[in-house]
Amino acid sequence: MAFEKTLNYTIDSPLKGRMTKENYRRALEQQKEISPENYKLIKYLAEFAVRPLFRTPVHKTPADHGMDTWEDIYFPSSDGTPLEGWYIPAVKGESDKLIVINHPMPMSRSGFTGHFGEPFSAVDTLEIDFVAHMGHLSRAGYNILAYDLRNHGNSGAANGGICGIGRYEWRDCVGAKRYVDNHPKLSQMKLGLYSRCTGGNAQFEAMYRHPELFENVLCFFGPLVVSMTALMTRFAALMRVEKYMELMDLEQIKLGGFTNGEMHPQNYAHAVKVPYFMAQVLDDIWTDNPRDAQESFDNVSSEEKELFWIEGTNRRFDGYNYFGLYPEKMIAFFDQYMG
Repeated sequence: MAFEKTLNYTIDSPLKGRMTKENYRRALEQQKEISPENYKLIKYLAEFAVRPLFRTPVHKTPADHGMDTWEDIYFPSSDGTPLEGWYIPAVKGESDKLIVINHPMPMSRSGFTGHFGEPFSAVDTLEIDFVAHMGHLSRAGYNILAYDLRNHGNSGAANGGICGIGRYEWRDCVGAKRYVDNHPKLSQMKLGLYSRCTGGNAQFEAMYRHPELFENVLCFFGPLVVSMTALMTRFAALMRVEKYMELMDLEQIKLGGFTNGEMHPQNYAHAVKVPYFMAQVLDDIWTDNPRDAQESFDNVSSEEKELFWIEGTNRRFDGYNYFGLYPEKMIAFFDQYMG
């Protein structure tokens, strides 16, 4: 059935507020000139940026690191998405100190299973063991609440499976905090945060949107927060398609996701006002450190803050394992502000 054109009009800027006119124009030009092979790479990178390629399983339990007593917990995000996690009392006896922990994309509360092979090894072949971090903290006298973000681990699906690298996941941080605040026992404990990468970006925005909710947080341990512009530009450069970044943004919008610029943690870092510890891989081949991390760190409003550079590797995933292997700085930070 054919339709006859009856109205004569144009849309001035179909993506106003998402992309500038100039970037949208460039994206359309790039779409015309790009080779089929490179367009396939750009679409792959856009998919990687906004949708976890898989769910990393919760592959370990607290018992793997000597925490024999724990409770499976579940609670809603602030928008109702069901979240799952663990409550782990301190090994030597439940204390009055609680650390709430989340994780990066595309991992789970237990870490990452690159050692399992495909599909995980397409991202990295390493195992990442976040339960080891929990073990160190538990033996040091801290109770742990660790949870999976939406669309990760065992938590519920939401937002069409899109990951916002914090732009949706801040709601999970709010849900976890409200769970603690409404719990008869946990609400009485001293509270610290341990949020990595996507989880750290999300925590920034949660503090920005609900500052009153986090006024009783004593400190924030935040390794490896990252802007998606830095990450995806580096990925594109490694694949030699970095001249098509505007087209990548357009493809991300077409998938229902955010542009790379919309996923900047720097936009919300100023909301962090509690003592803060950032760790980053100095020579991280996946970012443009030290610039990207330094910008986020400088934007944090905390009077007491520290930036620790992990050296001796250019592999980002080594940074995720670092405090499981060398927990001294992590424990000292929490002891200083929660002891």
